[in-house]
Amino acid sequence: MKKRLIHPIVFKNKAVLAVTALLSLNISAQVFSGFTYRGNDKIYTDNPLKDDEFYSPVLQGCYPDPSITRKGNDYYLVNSSFSMFPGVPIFQSKDLVNWKQIGHVLDRPSQLKVEKSGVSEGIYAPDIKYNPYNDTFYMVTTQIASGIGNMIVKTKDPTKGWSEVQKLNFDGIDPSIFFDDNGKAYIIHNDAPPKGTEQYSGHRVIKIWDYDLEKDQVVAGTDKIIVNGGVDLSQKPIWIEGPHLYKKRGKYYLMCAEGGTGGNHSEVIFVSDSPKGPFIPAGNNPILTQRYFPKDRKDKVDWAGHADLVETPEGDYYGVFLAIRPNEKNRVNTGRETFILPVDWSGTYPVFQNGLVPIKPALKMLKGVKNQTGQTGFFPNGNFTFSDALTNSDLDKRWIAMRGPRENFITITKKGLKINSFATNIKAKAPISALFHRQQHASFEAAVALDFTPKSEKELAGITCYQNEKFNYVFGLTKKGNDYYLVLERTEKGNSIIVAHEKIGLSKTMQLKVVAEGDDYTFNYSLDGKTFKNLGGKVSGDILSTDIAGGFTGSLIGLYSTLSNDMNW
Repeated sequence: MKKRLIHPIVFKNKAVLAVTALLSLNISAQVFSGFTYRGNDKIYTDNPLKDDEFYSPVLQGCYPDPSITRKGNDYYLVNSSFSMFPGVPIFQSKDLVNWKQIGHVLDRPSQLKVEKSGVSEGIYAPDIKYNPYNDTFYMVTTQIASGIGNMIVKTKDPTKGWSEVQKLNFDGIDPSIFFDDNGKAYIIHNDAPPKGTEQYSGHRVIKIWDYDLEKDQVVAGTDKIIVNGGVDLSQKPIWIEGPHLYKKRGKYYLMCAEGGTGGNHSEVIFVSDSPKGPFIPAGNNPILTQRYFPKDRKDKVDWAGHADLVETPEGDYYGVFLAIRPNEKNRVNTGRETFILPVDWSGTYPVFQNGLVPIKPALKMLKGVKNQTGQTGFFPNGNFTFSDALTNSDLDKRWIAMRGPRENFITITKKGLKINSFATNIKAKAPISALFHRQQHASFEAAVALDFTPKSEKELAGITCYQNEKFNYVFGLTKKGNDYYLVLERTEKGNSIIVAHEKIGLSKTMQLKVVAEGDDYTFNYSLDGKTFKNLGGKVSGDILSTDIAGGFTGSLIGLYSTLSNDMNW
């Protein structure tokens, strides 16, 4: 990690408050305050909830690859986080409708080593499971680009932190863990076929290993391929992955994603009398997909798959899975989101109810459950508003950094959140001094107050709309000569252009606002706190979509500051 221009962190009572001091008096301070994010998606205004309904996705924005488990009456859900820090957000619920974020599984640099990773590297496809035989929770995942690879952490209480990382001795990706009712444990994962046997691009296999709960390691020599290629190898299925193993009525069920993470994504199911197979695919596969429907369908949900199942105390089943909701130009700026559907397992195989028809925005409420989303700490959904004065030392858990701890560059003050700038900018594959909130709607506005007086051309602070280090917008205040300028920069494939710049008379505090209406984004500012002026006109959000930028994340809205501004005009 590069040397930074700040002192080490001092923590008080494990709070987020970080006490830092600038080493150079020549560096300007900037304070962000009064952040507001407001969603305005037509799908919610056109589909108001009835008293007995709730919205799915339950987690809007970039919350992909969900995995779920239950202990007693408490459900726990985790998501992929790639190079976001802290990593693997974890949510708790008592009813599958109302969710609270209780923290992150990987919240220490010793657990998460993504300092030099691209945004879509880092943590892939976590799996969380509770083992009743030793009263312990396990989270197993793949940490890409760190040399760690497949890994596991555990805890007795997910609200009180997780263990250090145990590296697992096998290759491949997407590991999950299964606890049999005889006390035995197994790891299942995606891998390449044996050397020399690959038949086509995307040919993968599912393997299983015995797992030693005492040593927290797979048992050498116990690995076995239990699925080769997918449901029907003769059809050349691609990317069998995301496996989960379940047991019901004495049978073992293996559920996997198949078809890749795009338009052909699906969920398939196999059954066996033994955890090590042979596994026979169901005749009615897939059990979940959105690939068969017209591309121009209303309220489009697509790419559904990568699912996990959970049984309620009453014996009912629900499945969480990822899917996307593209905007009017089929852009995927919000990324992969966490959806939920009831699962019918009255027959031999589980089937996602209404998972093979176009997915609707609202579901029937679970019996006896009251919708409390957005209230008393429960995560919001629909067209919600999130407001944060940025003065609370206990920073909201939805704020994340990139490639390193938030506490390395923030100071919470009574006036707002102070960012102590790094000597890296938004284009670096390195920790950057930016605090991010996920874009959770196709149409939204996000605004923040900024108190900042740059002292040189190298200093810049403002808002970024960020898909990754090579695809982003920066809307910020800097200095050129003796004058102050607001500048809007667009970076595509790593190449930056200045969309617009404007000399301004600097006031003590300015307001910055980004507004999106589907693919159209506008960047606006106010010097009096009342009247906003646009800079740069309407610009396309195309570079904030995964179909243009690549990768696996959704767009982020960042409060950004740097000592390495490289804009030229």
